Amino acid sequence: MRPRKDLPPGSPQDLKAPTGKATLDLSSQAPRGPHLLEPDQPQSHLNAGARLRPRQRRRRLLIKKMAAAGTVPANSSARAFVRPAPRALDGHWVRLHQIQLERKRLMREACAKYRASSSRRAVTPRHVSRIFVEDRHRVLYCEVPKAGCSNWKRVLMVLAGLASSTADIQHNTVHYGSALKRLDTFDRQGILHRLGTYTKMLFVREPFERLVSAFRDKFEHPNSYYHPVFGKAILARYRANASREALRTGSGVRFPEFVQYLLDVHRPVGMDIHWDHVGRLCSPCLIDYDFVGKFESMEEDANFFLRLVGAPRNLTFPRFKDRHSEEARTTARITHEYFAQLSALQRQRTYDFYYMDYLMSNYSKPFADLY
Repeated sequence: MRPRKDLPPGSPQDLKAPTGKATLDLSSQAPRGPHLLEPDQPQSHLNAGARLRPRQRRRRLLIKKMAAAGTVPANSSARAFVRPAPRALDGHWVRLHQIQLERKRLMREACAKYRASSSRRAVTPRHVSRIFVEDRHRVLYCEVPKAGCSNWKRVLMVLAGLASSTADIQHNTVHYGSALKRLDTFDRQGILHRLGTYTKMLFVREPFERLVSAFRDKFEHPNSYYHPVFGKAILARYRANASREALRTGSGVRFPEFVQYLLDVHRPVGMDIHWDHVGRLCSPCLIDYDFVGKFESMEEDANFFLRLVGAPRNLTFPRFKDRHSEEARTTARITHEYFAQLSALQRQRTYDFYYMDYLMSNYSKPFADLY
């Protein structure tokens, strides 16, 4: 792996993941952030709809590739669940707590089922390059684009004291500023200390909806990066008799052409974080996240998390749409409209492409004819 230019001098490229006693030593450091207590007798199987069918060879190969990034959970946390004030101990709190336990269990079991053959893995700067750090409340947030990441970074900036309100923070400040630090900018000790003692969280989204949301955002609106970099390459490769204007600007990519690019093992241009697998972005089989939220229940999950980490009571997750606010959010109905443009084989191959994301996050098959 090539050295990263954004790492401080002397930072190692490979950081050994705590295993055995090292993991226990890290876990014994008492954090300020909360961690969830595991149930005494967790269920031992994935639900029936999430089992992998052995006959799907392509899917197995995809899962093998993803598992190779590392599947031995580092910084596994067995700390006590920090409860809020007694008045908050109601059925609602207990329900949200149980949902978290179940999500974490399913993610761990999916990772264990497809773990790599090697019993030893290393945490590298690449594994933590999408993780943002908020030191005041000891929070690590792994960014999954198109799953509320813009507003989550606004929340982190308010938590860090960099802004008084999420509404005051502009889009460019969120994505192109340097106010929030990434975990891979710290040295080895700083990375492992934070992984072992901070509250680690990520938010996921139904994979097909996330893909359509990314396509609409990047290809259906003017974009000075995605059109010339991705659009031109996609049109040149997948559109027969493309016009000179289309090849010059890269504008007008259609969803079936975009999916052709996504599924092509010899893509004319590389992968992008907006449609990459969650497994590659956040390495949940290597990093044991304390909190797993879902875009579909964003407001409830996000505000539950903020209470867990002791955020100010007046800070709640913002509801506003970051870009193209006049346009409807991508929903299941809109997603089905886009996928109706594909053949049954293309839908199946796209499902296979994101199968591990579906499995780890326990999302249902979006089309009845998928297997």
